[in-house]
Amino acid sequence: MDQPSPGQSLSDQPLWTPSEARVAASNLTAFRQAASARFGLRLDDYDALYDWSVAGKEDFWRFLWEWAGLKGDLGGVALADGDRMPGARWFPEASLNYAENMLANAPDGEAVVFWAEDKVKRRWSGGELKAEVSRLQQALKAAGVGKGDRVAAVVPNMPETLAAMLATASLGAIWSSCSPDFGAQGITDRFGQIEPTVLFAPDAYWYNGKSHDIRAKIAQVLTELPTVKAAVIIPYVNETPDVSAIRGGVTWGDFIAPFAAAEPSFERVAFNHPLFILYSSGTTGKPKCIVHGTGGTLLQHVKEHRLHSDVKPGDRVFYYTTCGWMMWNWLVSGLAAGATLLLYDGSPFAPDGNILFDYADAEGMTLFGTSAKFIQQAEKSGLEPIRTHRLDTLRALASTGSPLMPENFAYVYRAIKTDIHLASISGGTDIVSCFVLGNPTAPVWAGELQTAGLGMAVAAFDDSGHAVSGEKGELVCTRPFPCMPVGFWADPDGAKYRAAYFERFPNVWTHGDFIERTVHGGWVIYGRSDAVLNPGGVRIGTAEIYRQVEQLPEILEAVCIGQEWDGDVRVILFVVLREGLTLDKALEDTIRKRIKENCSPRHVPARIVAVKDIPRTRSGKITELAVRDAVHGRPIKNTEALANPMALDEFRERPELEG
Repeated sequence: MDQPSPGQSLSDQPLWTPSEARVAASNLTAFRQAASARFGLRLDDYDALYDWSVAGKEDFWRFLWEWAGLKGDLGGVALADGDRMPGARWFPEASLNYAENMLANAPDGEAVVFWAEDKVKRRWSGGELKAEVSRLQQALKAAGVGKGDRVAAVVPNMPETLAAMLATASLGAIWSSCSPDFGAQGITDRFGQIEPTVLFAPDAYWYNGKSHDIRAKIAQVLTELPTVKAAVIIPYVNETPDVSAIRGGVTWGDFIAPFAAAEPSFERVAFNHPLFILYSSGTTGKPKCIVHGTGGTLLQHVKEHRLHSDVKPGDRVFYYTTCGWMMWNWLVSGLAAGATLLLYDGSPFAPDGNILFDYADAEGMTLFGTSAKFIQQAEKSGLEPIRTHRLDTLRALASTGSPLMPENFAYVYRAIKTDIHLASISGGTDIVSCFVLGNPTAPVWAGELQTAGLGMAVAAFDDSGHAVSGEKGELVCTRPFPCMPVGFWADPDGAKYRAAYFERFPNVWTHGDFIERTVHGGWVIYGRSDAVLNPGGVRIGTAEIYRQVEQLPEILEAVCIGQEWDGDVRVILFVVLREGLTLDKALEDTIRKRIKENCSPRHVPARIVAVKDIPRTRSGKITELAVRDAVHGRPIKNTEALANPMALDEFRERPELEG
C-alpha cells in the first residue's frame, strides 16, 4: 500500500487563504467576469474558467490578447491544424512584435532597478530604456543585423542585457543568452550552432564579493564563432575596459555613440517567428537549441504574470535568475504587465545572507521569485526575515527549479511572511513558461502546486496512456498550446523535436516530469521521470526521499540515483554533511529509519555515501542523470553544462558501491 505522498499537506487546513477583498481585486477575477460577459457564459469560479480555457481554447487565447490590450493584429484564424501535435499553427495570419509590447507598457517612471550584490546599484526610467533600445537598434542594423539574424550574449542580469534583447527583438532578430560563468566550451557548444552576427558580453562580473574578468574567455570563444561581426563589451567592473585583444571588440558606449535616441521602430513578424533560442541542459551531449516563437511567448507570459501572478501596473517584480535560465526570459516579460523589473546579479547570499530580503524592503518588491534550493538554504542557514525585515509590500513568492517540499512551504509562512501567496511553479525551458503554477484566488496547501495553467490541458498519464488522479504519472499536455516551441534549430524535418516530446504518447506532449493530481485539485511534482527510481519494479520519485533526508539538521543536501545491480536497480543516496560531521552508523540508521517510516521500505537506500559536493547545472538544478552515469562509469558528454563538473569525480569508482 502506498505511503503518504511527499506532497500531502502537513495538516488538513490550507497554509494560506486569500481574503475576499484580495480575490475581488485580482486580475483573475476581472478577467473571469469579463470573459463571462463577452461570451455569455457562467464562469462562476476558477474551475469553470479553466475548463472553458481548454475546451474553448481558440476563444480563450484571442480574448486574452484583447483583454490585455496587446499591440498587433491576430488575423482571422485562431488555430489551424488544431488536431495535430506537433503541427498545430496558432494565429497563422498574425503580425506583432514582442519588443513593441514590452516598451508600450513599460512604466514611465522607474522601469528597471539593478543591484549587483553590494557593488553596483542603478535605475533606468521607461524613457531611458526606450532611448537605449533606440540607439542599440540603429547600431545593430549598422552591424548587419536584420530579421531572422541571431544575436548572442554572455551576460549578467543587468539593464544593458534587457535593452540589447529588446533592440534585437524590435528588428525581428533572434536573441540567445547564457551567463558569464559558463566555460568557453559551454558557450561555443551553444552559440556555435546558431551562428550569431553580434555578441554582447561584459568585461567582468561580480560574484560573492569578487570580480571575474572574462575578456580572455570571450576572445577565445570568438575564435570558434566566425560569423560574429561585432563583440560589444559592456563596462561593468571597469569603467573603460581594454577590448583591443577581442576580435571585433567595441565598448558599449562606442557601439551606440554614432546614433541619437529616437522613437524605436518595430518590425512586426508572424506569430511563430523565432524570438528566443534557449538550450537544454546538455548533460547528455551538445545542448539542443529550442526555438521559441514571438506570439506564443508573449501570450503565455502575459497570462502567467497578469492572471496567475496577479501582476498589476506599478508592481515591482523580481526573480533571482541568470541569463542562462528561462526564468530570465519570463522575468523581463513583466514589462508587458506594466511592472518595474528588479534585476539582480551575483550571489543570493552575499555578503551576509540577507541581501535579497534587503532588496525587497529597499525597493518595495511585490513579487519575489526564487528557487526551492534558495528557500531550503535560507532555512538551513537560520534566516528569519519575518523578524528582521518589513516585507510590507510583498504579496507573492514564487518558487521553481525543483520541487518545493511541504516543510519548505511551512518555513515560508513561519519565517518569511504569514500573509503571502506562495506559488510553487513548474514548466521549463521546453515551453519557456509553466504547465502548473499559482492561483492568487485559491488556498495554498503544503507541498502542492495550485493549478494547471489556463489553456493548458495538463494530465497525469499512466504507462498505458490513461489519465489518472491520486496516483503518480507522466506529466502530459493533451491539446495544443501557443507556447509550444517552433522547433529545434538545425532540425529541418522536425525529427529531433518529435522524438523529444511526442514519441511516447502520439499527439500528446510528454514533458518528462513525474506528477500526481491531489484531492484539492492541485499537483505534486516528484522530479524528472527519467530520473525516477525503479527498485523491484516500483516507481519512486527522488523528491520523496529528498523531503525526508533534507529535514535532518546534519544534512545540507542530497542526491539519489538508481544503481543497476544484480539484474535489478538499488537505491543509492549521496549526502553532503554539515562541516565537521562524519557519516557514521548512527547517522545512517537515522536516515534509513526516517525514510522507512515516512515513505516505505522500498525507498530505503541500499547504500548511503558522503560526498563534499553535488554536481548541478548552471541554473542550480541537481543533475541526477550525470551522477548516475558517473556511478556506472559512462561518459558524460558535456560537462560544460555543469556549474561544478569537478564534483563528478567523487561519484566515480566508489568502493562503497562495489558490493
